[in-house]
Amino acid sequence: MSHNAPSDRPPLSALARRNARVGLICALGLTGMLGAAYAAVPLYKAFCQLTGFDGTIRKAEAAPSQVLQRNLTIRFDANVRDMPWTFRPSQVSQEVRIGATGLAFYKVTNYGKTAITGRASYNVVPEQAGAYFQKLECFCFNDQTIQPGQTVEFPVVYFVDPEYATDFETKGKGEVTLSYTFFPVESRQAKAIATPSPIGGAAKAGL
Repeated sequence: MSHNAPSDRPPLSALARRNARVGLICALGLTGMLGAAYAAVPLYKAFCQLTGFDGTIRKAEAAPSQVLQRNLTIRFDANVRDMPWTFRPSQVSQEVRIGATGLAFYKVTNYGKTAITGRASYNVVPEQAGAYFQKLECFCFNDQTIQPGQTVEFPVVYFVDPEYATDFETKGKGEVTLSYTFFPVESRQAKAIATPSPIGGAAKAGL
């Protein structure tokens, strides 16, 4: 009488369950990696704004109480990417004391035939100044919609933290450049943020 040799393979039902578990683990892993990739951009942006890394300006809640008897030259730069806008600073440079609050303006004109929404990113040069150049009010990272033919002036309220004068990487640098770049926002339509001036002048965007 012949006897069948015992099989080392698991029953089909057990094999199917194991394959299902492996597939589920792979799917969860892929989902986690995709989520991490999407989360990396806002997390990186938040990290840069918190630390000033890569020349990113930090957001401050209040100006410092100490103002030093030392001036810095703040230069202003503006750029546009793939938009029929002119975008320029209203001043080339300012002399401000370290710790004092400065007020600067940037002006945008839409020469296109339709309303266009853009968003501005920013940084400072030298990059080491990003930890100390802080803004109190800014138009950056918010969608800005400009009507055809409209000119809007945006304010920027800023200061340079007094620790700038003691950091060995920045204390000898007497000039900082603040640079903004407007990019188009094509995925959604936003309402215009500016109200035409009642006397026919250029509209000013609110802080």
